Amino acid sequence: MKMSTSRIILTTIFALSILAISAQQISKPTYGPVLLKGATIYTVTEGIIEGDVLIEENLITQVGQDLDGGDALVIDCNGKRIYPGFMDSGCKIGLAEIGAVSLTQDFNELGSFTPHMKALTAVNPSSVHIPITRVNGVLTAFTIPAGGLFPGQGALINMHGYTPESMSAGFEGHLLNWPSSGRRHRWDRRTDEEINKDKEKALKKLNEFWQSVFAYANISSPEGYKPQLETLKDVAKGKAKLLVEVNKKGDILDAITWVNENEVDAIFTGVAEGWRVADSLAKYEIPVITGPILDNPSRDSDRYDTPYTNAGKMAKAGVLVAIRTNESDNVRNLPFNAAFAANYGMGVETAVEAITINPAKIFGVDDQLGSIEEGKQANLFVCDGDPFEMKTRITHVFINGYNIPIESRQTLLYDEFLERDPGLNIKD
Repeated sequence: MKMSTSRIILTTIFALSILAISAQQISKPTYGPVLLKGATIYTVTEGIIEGDVLIEENLITQVGQDLDGGDALVIDCNGKRIYPGFMDSGCKIGLAEIGAVSLTQDFNELGSFTPHMKALTAVNPSSVHIPITRVNGVLTAFTIPAGGLFPGQGALINMHGYTPESMSAGFEGHLLNWPSSGRRHRWDRRTDEEINKDKEKALKKLNEFWQSVFAYANISSPEGYKPQLETLKDVAKGKAKLLVEVNKKGDILDAITWVNENEVDAIFTGVAEGWRVADSLAKYEIPVITGPILDNPSRDSDRYDTPYTNAGKMAKAGVLVAIRTNESDNVRNLPFNAAFAANYGMGVETAVEAITINPAKIFGVDDQLGSIEEGKQANLFVCDGDPFEMKTRITHVFINGYNIPIESRQTLLYDEFLERDPGLNIKD
């Protein structure tokens, strides 16, 4: 007997809700003063020091040696390291759950112009991927929508909270998918002439729309409320940032010209061929969010390691570089993306900056996140070695002052099967 469509949907939703509940943490995070004692502290902005970190409420209140935490819970960190929480500068965590189930994909709206759509409203705080991500040191992420030319606004979120608003880390930014001169995928069978025609058509649509945005922004009392134009008004006036997804060399140069002519405060994302035009990016002081690093070359003629070296080459040219995974369920691999960049020319120190203080600067939240300093938000983790190495274990995670249990779907399954009770006593 066939099930009705509504019954199938309800069954799917129920199954997914059971999966989410069973996969989340069982222990509750604790909140209160904590003294992390005797660690090697990778402050990022103030070098590497030996000492203690005192967390009170949601802040780092002291960093130094021989600190007295009073009644604070003391955690012995001798032989361990403390890092600021890593930050993924572009992914879809919280917006996508299971690729094969469309009901769990909530990052794409219909239409080319949907800048008024906000990713934050769609974030699922109970996503299975969030605990998996944070126990690997990735404590903050910029989660983004996808779609047409203006797909909406991405949101910077912390990996803990019961509502999307409580997860917000203080930045939202509009996205523009720059019209591409490249092929969309390996099965794209368009001719070069067709690709150029499609790009010119998209550029025309972009410029016509932006003229409307600019005109609306400069009218003191516009007639009628137009949400698509209203939401971009501050971008047109240079008061808010626009994240431009662009990858090919020629497209990057065109996008540089466009943002300069329109006086747009831009952040370039993707930038797969940024190494080819790194001097131009540096000249116009355009910050870059690049990645994934663990990727294939954009051209068949490029060396195998081109994606690995791209971030380092841009950083050496003077570009402010942050790294992203562009993932939904493998955001936890951000440290390993940074590790490849480090080993292929970026260097470890700069690679750490690319997933801590650099994205904090790019998003304008470096007064709160990105380093271990007194007065900053207590987003940090303790580990027993180099977090760029897979053998390293993270022992403690703090997000906004909360002491988060090191639990995820994987740890719960590991514990379950390590201490499994078959429940059967089979006799001959």
